[in-house]
Amino acid sequence: MSNTYGEASQSQARKMQNGEITIRPQQSTEAIAKLHSTAKELLPQYGGMWGTHNLVTMPRSALARVIYYNELYQKILDIPGVICEFGVQWGATLALLTNLRGTHEPFNASRKIFGFDTFDGFSHIDVKDGAWPKVGDYKSVPGYEDKLGEILSTHETLAPLAHLKKFELVKGDASLTIDQWLEAHPYAMISMAIFDMDVYKPTKDVLQKIIPRLTKGSLLVFDEFNCEYFPGETLAVQEVLGFNNIKFRHSPYQSYCAWAVFGE
Repeated sequence: MSNTYGEASQSQARKMQNGEITIRPQQSTEAIAKLHSTAKELLPQYGGMWGTHNLVTMPRSALARVIYYNELYQKILDIPGVICEFGVQWGATLALLTNLRGTHEPFNASRKIFGFDTFDGFSHIDVKDGAWPKVGDYKSVPGYEDKLGEILSTHETLAPLAHLKKFELVKGDASLTIDQWLEAHPYAMISMAIFDMDVYKPTKDVLQKIIPRLTKGSLLVFDEFNCEYFPGETLAVQEVLGFNNIKFRHSPYQSYCAWAVFGE
């Protein structure tokens, strides 16, 4: 789930549609809404270059996320293996990763991308997750995984090796589906694992189970690390990896994101 908080105090935090949390000040919220309205107004007029022209209304926070993942992707170019994102929601990061693959290594047929999500929001909340998250937060819409599959397939047609499907969506609670995935993909080494499930139990369960599939140099990416609104993710990481056993890094582009190189 994308970070929509980090610019105000905790007392100003509030929930938006689908349970998403924001603590943007009112001025920023109004500016984002204005850009959204302008984008809807201009999109029909852009013509065939709409994707490029759409940058005129892209907010800084969205651009920062693109830069962040572009930097991360370049760190795995010499690391074999698949990419797994745990916590997909609308699939923005999956689409971005698909296009980064098409840009940085368009002929790497083995770099498959797997997205895990319930598509119904959080299925379980633990006491370690604190007061903010609720069951059903961060849902998409019924049947959205089919639409997302179409979107990702379309992106793949714009890169070489378009005849090969290089992504897979895994629907369900990742605490359960990860076992099925590991059994069905015995070949799969993981070059980058992105944890964006936000909450304690699935983060801990998945992290424990994928460790045998990591190599020294694999990236572990956490989207709500050291985040007071979603403490469960950090607690899960602490219990599985231990803060003293691995070097976590922070990017200036994302307030609550952290990443680590496995084996360091």
